[in-house]
Amino acid sequence: MKFQSINFTCEGCGAPLRYSPMTNSLRCEFCSGTEDIPLSSETIEEYDFHKALRFLETHRAKEITKKVKCSKCAVTFKLTPYSISSNCPYCDTPAITNFVKDITPKSILPFTITDNEATRRFKKWIGSLWFAPNKLKEFVDGDRKLVGYYLPHWTYDSQTYSRYRGKRGVVYYVTVERTVIVNGRQQRVSKREARIRWTPVEGAVSNSFDDITVGASKTISHAILDNLSPWDTSRLLPFDEKYLSGFESEEYTIGLDNGFEFAKMKMDRVIRRDIKRDIGGDQQQISSVDTRHSDTTYKNALFPVWIAKFKWKDKIYNYAINGQSGEVVGERPYSVVKIIVLVGFILALLGIGFYLEEYPHLIEDIFAWNP
Repeated sequence: MKFQSINFTCEGCGAPLRYSPMTNSLRCEFCSGTEDIPLSSETIEEYDFHKALRFLETHRAKEITKKVKCSKCAVTFKLTPYSISSNCPYCDTPAITNFVKDITPKSILPFTITDNEATRRFKKWIGSLWFAPNKLKEFVDGDRKLVGYYLPHWTYDSQTYSRYRGKRGVVYYVTVERTVIVNGRQQRVSKREARIRWTPVEGAVSNSFDDITVGASKTISHAILDNLSPWDTSRLLPFDEKYLSGFESEEYTIGLDNGFEFAKMKMDRVIRRDIKRDIGGDQQQISSVDTRHSDTTYKNALFPVWIAKFKWKDKIYNYAINGQSGEVVGERPYSVVKIIVLVGFILALLGIGFYLEEYPHLIEDIFAWNP
C-alpha cells in the first residue's frame, strides 16, 4: 500500500524540521529556526477495555507492506507494516505515515532526554560493568549513534477484588534438652528453639490499580521494556505527529488482550503482597487466590526510548535508555579472557599465601637479605 509521507519544513529555509527534546519544539538543523508545538487542552481519556475487545473481534487489521513516497526527494521506500515514522533512507528527511491499526495512540510522552545526554548515561553505565569486552567500550566511544524510538505501550486501570485461602504462622519458642560436646566430653544443655504454629485463614482484599504500563512492541525484549519503568504517565500529552518528526515510531504488535495478561501479572504481585499483610502473623502461606477485575480501562500511548544494539560473538545484545528518566537497561556480554586472567591472578595470590604459610622462614629471609 502506498503512502505519501508527512513532514514539517522550516519557514525560514525550507529544510526539514525535527523534534528537539532540548527545546521541546520543532527545530531546523540548518538555520536553527524553531517552531513551537502548541499545547492541546484535550483531556487524556481512558477507554473501556471490554468494549474495545468486542470491537477488535470484528475488526482485524491486515498486515501490509508500507511503500512511502518521500515528500522531499520523491523516492519511494518500504517501511515495516506497523512503522509510523522513520527517516528517508536516501535524503534522511523525516517521514511520517498513516496508522493501520484500529486502535491508534491518543497520547504521547515526548523525549526529554537528548541523544547527547542519553549517550553520556550509556557510557557511564557501560563503564560500570565488570568483565565487559573492550570492543563494547570501543562501540560506545565510536561514531555510532543511539536511535530514538517512540514505542507503543498499553496502560491499564482496574478495580480488583481477591478472595484468598492460606495459613498464618506465629512463631513461639520451646526449651529442649540437647547433647553437645564440650572439651571432648558430652554434656546435656537446655536450648530455646523456634517453632511455628500454623492457622488456616481466608479473606479478601480490594485494590485500585492506575496506569499499569505494559510494552506493546517486539522491537526490543519485553524484559528490557519492563525494566525501563517507571514512567511518569501524569506527563502524557495528547498525541501530536510533530513529536514524531525525526524519530522512529511504531504501532503496537502486542495486542490489547495479551498486554492485559502481562498487566495482571504485575497486579498479582501487589495483590499477593497485600494478602500477606492481611493475613498477618510472623509468616504467611498463600494456597489460592481468586481475583475478579472490574471497571477495566486502557490507554494506547507512545513512550520515548533510545536504543542501541551490539554484536559480540554472533549474538546481538540490546540496550535501551528511558527517554523520559534516563534509566539505562540492557543485556551485557562477558569477556572470558578477562575472567580467566582475574581467576588466574586470584589463584596465584592464594598459592603464594599458602606457600608462605608452609614456609614462614622465607619471609624472614627476604627481609633479612642485604645485598
